[in-house]
Amino acid sequence: MTEGTICQSCSMPIESGLYCPHCVDEHGELQPFEVRFERMVQWMLRSDPSLRRTEAELRTRAHMRTMPAWKDHPRLAE
Repeated sequence: MTEGTICQSCSMPIESGLYCPHCVDEHGELQPFEVRFERMVQWMLRSDPSLRRTEAELRTRAHMRTMPAWKDHPRLAE
């Protein structure tokens, strides 16, 4: 793996390409925003069970704004 290669959707380390297997559909295309957002929120809630959903959503939006795949998405302009 090339050091510094990360998924442009979630920042998971990857060996090649733009996106990790968790962020693409069965055709290798980036999943829709709504799907990725909910899955990232759920991951955050599993990682920190004390976190409230509203906080997990805020943190997910903040993280997604830093990712090339999502930084200009209209749902993150809120």
